[in-house]
Amino acid sequence: MGLEKMSKRTGRLLDQLGRFLARRLQKESSGYQPYTPSDPDVLHRSLAPGDILLVEGNTHLSAAVKYLTQSTWSHAALFVGDALPVPEDGGERPRLIEVNLGEGCVAVPLSKYRTYNTRICRPSGLTPEDRAAIIAFMIERIGLKYDMRNIFDLMRYFLPQPPVPVRWRRRMLALGSGDPTRAICSSLIAQALQSVRYPILPRIKERPGHASAQSTYSRQEILLIRHHSLYTPRDFDLSPYFQIVKPTLNFGFDYKALHWEEAGNAIEAEAG
Repeated sequence: MGLEKMSKRTGRLLDQLGRFLARRLQKESSGYQPYTPSDPDVLHRSLAPGDILLVEGNTHLSAAVKYLTQSTWSHAALFVGDALPVPEDGGERPRLIEVNLGEGCVAVPLSKYRTYNTRICRPSGLTPEDRAAIIAFMIERIGLKYDMRNIFDLMRYFLPQPPVPVRWRRRMLALGSGDPTRAICSSLIAQALQSVRYPILPRIKERPGHASAQSTYSRQEILLIRHHSLYTPRDFDLSPYFQIVKPTLNFGFDYKALHWEEAGNAIEAEAG
């Protein structure tokens, strides 16, 4: 009985320490500025239920994920439209479902990412029935918590640029493969897509008319990712099965209507 109590106490202490580390990793870095300004209303009108919103985060964890995956994108969330109710306090309707380190699976409003660089990835040809099934899959998992007791699984993210070759960096994400790993990657969204048999990465074997992995290295990487269910935001961006939707082009774009600053005036304005 004494050993059981000690084990439980140790587990609680590790969980508390893990959540402390998770909060530190989720702390935002100062000085972040989005490269391209985003119009929240246009972004909202451009999104469709089932779309994946990629985000360029600015936390300590984001820096590690972007370095290890060699990508701009460190976070992914699923857009569910109006599937969730408006909060009783009259606040903004949550339209994104995501997984956050230390929080688990949560629903958040779209305005959370109004000051971030984002990208919309849309599954091509998704049927209404499969779209509804994917959204239901994610909604059912709201409130899912992750065990933060695997301290070693968390500590590696405090080294945002470990001196390892490029080919080993994705494997760094798989280190431990415990709950903290699942809480920082896009595996839950990948599982939702896989539940309706929607592809993310190319096929391993070559078939006429289908995208396929050509090099031995690519085939090994894809097999590794599928084996660990370890998908990253970058995979949705590079997938041949997702459309990239750009809000600035979605409702018509006329470059002739742009007003350009004269070069001399622009230089003077920057100098001033």
